[in-house]
Amino acid sequence: MISDAVSWAAPYVQRFDLMLDLPNLTAAFQERFGSKPSRFFFAPGRVNLIGEHTDYNEGYVLPMALDKGTLIAANPRRDRRVRAYSATINQITEFELDQPVPTGMGSWTDYIGGVAWILNDRHGSLTGADLAVASDLPIGAGLSSSAALELAAGLALASLSGLEIDRLALALIGQEAEHNYVGIKCGIMDQYVAAFGRRHNALLIDCRSLQSQVIPLRLNNYQIVVCDSHVKHELASSEYNQRCSECEDGVKHLQKAMPSIQALRDVGMSDFNRHQSLLPRTVRQRCRHVVTENERTLAAAEALKSGNLTEMGRLMTASHASLKNDYQVSCPELDLLVDSALRIEGVLGARLTGGGFGGCTVNLVHRESINLFRNRIAGEYERVFSKTPSIYIFEASDGAREIKYICD
Repeated sequence: MISDAVSWAAPYVQRFDLMLDLPNLTAAFQERFGSKPSRFFFAPGRVNLIGEHTDYNEGYVLPMALDKGTLIAANPRRDRRVRAYSATINQITEFELDQPVPTGMGSWTDYIGGVAWILNDRHGSLTGADLAVASDLPIGAGLSSSAALELAAGLALASLSGLEIDRLALALIGQEAEHNYVGIKCGIMDQYVAAFGRRHNALLIDCRSLQSQVIPLRLNNYQIVVCDSHVKHELASSEYNQRCSECEDGVKHLQKAMPSIQALRDVGMSDFNRHQSLLPRTVRQRCRHVVTENERTLAAAEALKSGNLTEMGRLMTASHASLKNDYQVSCPELDLLVDSALRIEGVLGARLTGGGFGGCTVNLVHRESINLFRNRIAGEYERVFSKTPSIYIFEASDGAREIKYICD
């Protein structure tokens, strides 16, 4: 299991040649705030290999942190004001830590403000800060750009204030900000893997105990390839919260026969088969997905441990079918990306990743098939939807950390 007692103090030295342009962010900071930043903080995005919509049901997920994410250049202030500039979208915001807390403003500032106010409420000693933010994560693609922003901002604000906060506590603060300031009742997965990610590994996270196992990604000649559909249907947020409610309803119905259960995590496949008649049709479908997805996720971790990539691919594909048919969070664009991928030689598995209703698919693709994969996926998607998907090859990365960088 991974301990949450990890020091944030030692800067992590890393090259950002292809990820984020530190000199440009430094220049943008100086232009906006009149001085050079003194410290830099990074948090990664994530792709979930399998285990979708299980986290808020206290189940299992199997994500990896990405080698792309959010970078923040920072300086402390002598007052209690936080000024934040997004170099990615060229917007600036500021707020006072002692002012009444606004919620649900509907912008990127909710994530920084939410984390700041929670940190301040917990510790009461948060100092003001100037922050410049940049990201090379595609926004709205389901790669957890929001959690990367929450963790990078939280780490920056805490560190500038001299606060010692462990990784798990900061992940939980990010989740709370998402719940109370953004209005999305997300599980803990995104923030957790942004905090605890390990290079060359995935994490099998138990979303009840908040403990995790490092799962080696022995991919040999295969790679993790993500296709961004560039689609985000407007119903995504409302439908996400609806799925949470349907799962809660399912637990209430099943408790009539299984009074000891607390969440769908406690329901095995044999239990579900025995008591599914208690569930209304739609709720039954939602519960079946969660129960089977937990089993698939545990099996996927074992498959990766043993290097059985064929089985891993099969489980990924089965996960997509369940998300499409039982959880009903897919869409025509994602289905086409998955169906097209599975017809390509050298693809072991494909599935939607993230909340659904748009966003990305994750694929397990042989290195020799990458060019064929790019060309065929792009061609079929453009022909049907008249738009071009973005295709990324990701490596597993470490979690949030301070970056050592000396400004010229």
